[in-house]
Amino acid sequence: MSDDLPQQFEIDLPPDIIPGNYADFANVWHTPTVFVMDFVTLAQPPREETNEDTGERVAVVPARVVSRIRIPPEQVFELAKALTQQLEYWEQETGKRSPE
Repeated sequence: MSDDLPQQFEIDLPPDIIPGNYADFANVWHTPTVFVMDFVTLAQPPREETNEDTGERVAVVPARVVSRIRIPPEQVFELAKALTQQLEYWEQETGKRSPE
């Protein structure tokens, strides 16, 4: 196959993935060779506890990772561009702006 040919992806979306997973937030971290995005949903209401070491009261928020995605560093730039573009489209469509 020639490297000069444009690529056209044929992406298969398995039926069990179609509904997706809801996430309340994402935690992003990296190693030298991969970026990891953990999508997290709240599992229960927060509860108050006291830190045994410091005696400080804290709100513990039980949460669960619903999906972990690993991508190569080169793809982070493409993902950032795509997210920015989609956010701009969403703002135009809804008239809403992200919180300051």
